[in-house]
Amino acid sequence: MDYRRELLKGNTDCLLLCLINYHPTYGYQLIKELNQRSNGYFQFREGTLYPALHRLEKENLIRGKWEKLPNGQERRYYYITEKGKQALATRLTLWEDFSTAVRAIIQPEIS
Repeated sequence: MDYRRELLKGNTDCLLLCLINYHPTYGYQLIKELNQRSNGYFQFREGTLYPALHRLEKENLIRGKWEKLPNGQERRYYYITEKGKQALATRLTLWEDFSTAVRAIIQPEIS
């Protein structure tokens, strides 16, 4: 079993919401930023990213907007919604609780 893949699958939405919460961004930039911030640990592909973005958009956690660049090219930027900010706060709290519980087991205090 690929545990790394399973962990990613369970946390993809939270990672995307975090980055989009920092600033509106577009798909390719998300892929680059995930890779860079994780020192190469997260190597998203378009086949993973875009279905997740569409799901988040359908759930009204983000909204996409086509924007014209100075060179005339159009790019779809994603913005977090109020509902998305609330969902992110909830997910981060759950993650912190989970992470604390796991750390308590794998790194017990020595008496």
